[in-house]
Amino acid sequence: MNNKNLISTLAQRTGRTQKEISALLEVSMRCLVDRLQQGEAFAMQGFGSLEMRQLNERRLINPATKATMIIPPKRSLTFKSGAAYREKLKQLQHDGK
Repeated sequence: MNNKNLISTLAQRTGRTQKEISALLEVSMRCLVDRLQQGEAFAMQGFGSLEMRQLNERRLINPATKATMIIPPKRSLTFKSGAAYREKLKQLQHDGK
């Protein structure tokens, strides 16, 4: 599903216009990104959580040349699914659907 499909589906299910849903999603995503940039985690009960994590500097060795490379520290976005949805996905996979 892409953004256009999501907006269309939400508009049909809520009885709102696609323009209203698009504006609501835009504001929601802006708020979510702002909070993540401030270092706060985002959690939606049942669905899962998003969190920015700081990855430390790493040293890698190229096996062919034996040259050492240093990978600088960086921030990474992580997602952990909620238990309820994780179980639903496992059941779908198990049922072969």
